[in-house]
Amino acid sequence: MIIRDVTKTDYSDLIELWERSVRATHDFLTDGDIEYLRPLILEQYFDAVELKCVNDSHGKILGFCGVAEGNLEMLFVDPQSRGKGVGSALCAYVIDNLAVTKVDVNEQNPQALGFYEHIGFRVVGRSALDGQGKPFPLLHMEFDFHRTRGKV
Repeated sequence: MIIRDVTKTDYSDLIELWERSVRATHDFLTDGDIEYLRPLILEQYFDAVELKCVNDSHGKILGFCGVAEGNLEMLFVDPQSRGKGVGSALCAYVIDNLAVTKVDVNEQNPQALGFYEHIGFRVVGRSALDGQGKPFPLLHMEFDFHRTRGKV
């Protein structure tokens, strides 16, 4: 796996991967929610974060993440690549190289919550609404360096 910077030419691949990942893991979202979010992510959110992706040896993007001000703002892995270390590799990279210490997780996505807890994040708070003011509660998590350093 190769972690690299994302360029705008990657955006079309990223948004397709995002949608595949969301449909596989965010069963609380409706088709309308996904249709609402897609242009926001593509036209605004990608440009608001530092994006990194993982490529396989053939150049195919297997997953990506976005970071801003020490927050992991997004992490999406292609459903066919889940469980193969892509998310862990991206998290280890951004923790070690981009000073990530925080992430927000949809409370209704127990797989993501379990993943972040497994790699060393712990819940420190909760919001009833997501960033768009919709009723998708967020769990605020922080990385516990003392408990997990070197295990990600």
